[in-house]
Amino acid sequence: MNLESLPQGVRVAVQAAQEKKAAGITVLDLSGASAFTDYFVICTGFSTPQVQAICTEIEDQLHKQMGRSVRHREGYRSAGWALLDFGGFIVHVFSEEARRYYDLERLWRASPKLEIPDAVEGLAAAEDASGSGFPHDDYSPGRLSGRGQGRRSGT
Repeated sequence: MNLESLPQGVRVAVQAAQEKKAAGITVLDLSGASAFTDYFVICTGFSTPQVQAICTEIEDQLHKQMGRSVRHREGYRSAGWALLDFGGFIVHVFSEEARRYYDLERLWRASPKLEIPDAVEGLAAAEDASGSGFPHDDYSPGRLSGRGQGRRSGT
């Protein structure tokens, strides 16, 4: 599974989450395992405003680019977990703590998974593009635990 092989709505959601600097973006293909949706898009925000900004951007871009509206929304005002149900896919935007607690990747571990590398900003991004920078790590709770809310302001 790669990003280009995913349905357009899932790709738009992933790109919108990236625009708001979501971390640990993971897509789970549930098409063979679930009757209620085909894909989960899972990502992490580092503050309540960032979680809300990620959700808003995903909804805005899906409406703008595809005319799609969210069917159901939960947890938008909470700091821990927001859910956007678009029918064929569901977006979960977690705080770090809630993501570790609910661990959807473990619950659905038999499903195919695509992990999207986090964007690297500034000079590191240029070095990484040239192949001389450091490699991207996949999402892991330990890697994200050092990030605080203050480091992700301005989203």
